Amino acid sequence: MDASQHLPLHPGAVIAYSGISPAPWRNGGGVTRQIASGKLDVAGSLESVPGDDWDWRLSIADVESEGPFSSFAGMTRILTILEGEGLAITIDGVARRLGRYTPLRFDGGATTSATLPAGPIRDFNLITRTGTVYGQVDLVELSPEHPRKLAAGQLGVLLQGRARLQDGDAGERSLERYDTVVGGGEPSPAISGSGLLAVVSLEPGSA
Repeated sequence: MDASQHLPLHPGAVIAYSGISPAPWRNGGGVTRQIASGKLDVAGSLESVPGDDWDWRLSIADVESEGPFSSFAGMTRILTILEGEGLAITIDGVARRLGRYTPLRFDGGATTSATLPAGPIRDFNLITRTGTVYGQVDLVELSPEHPRKLAAGQLGVLLQGRARLQDGDAGERSLERYDTVVGGGEPSPAISGSGLLAVVSLEPGSA
């Protein structure tokens, strides 16, 4: 299932990771689960669009073998390792080792490849159209006493731990690992609990 086309991006919506079907890579090196994709409307809120006409895309991939990355010319990528012992990544000839929970921003059109020194990994990917949408990925510790609110243009993805969504008149619901909450509205949806949350912030522009 393409979550961006079959689930609304209205404030407080939950995109359940368990409902997203994996799409195998053509080279057989892994699978990708697309969480959501779209554009920003005139107010800076998230807007779903059909097909590949998107300005931002969020996904989780299981990487099972080494090799080159797909090219996304005109895009900016932010990659975060979620599971496994990291990877060795080379971007336009510059090599580095990337461990868990360290978001890495780079040019989607750069010549990029990676090896898996310690075996398969799972990673979290944000891709934005450079100059149209600026994206940021912040990893925050959840608190039972101080819920994390999600504003318009934000998504919250539960990376680990136990959490609950508080969404105004809709009440509360439990979140499973890798579930995604759409921000915005009044009052803003808020997530509390214990664990790690990825807060994805999207805004117009390149800076």
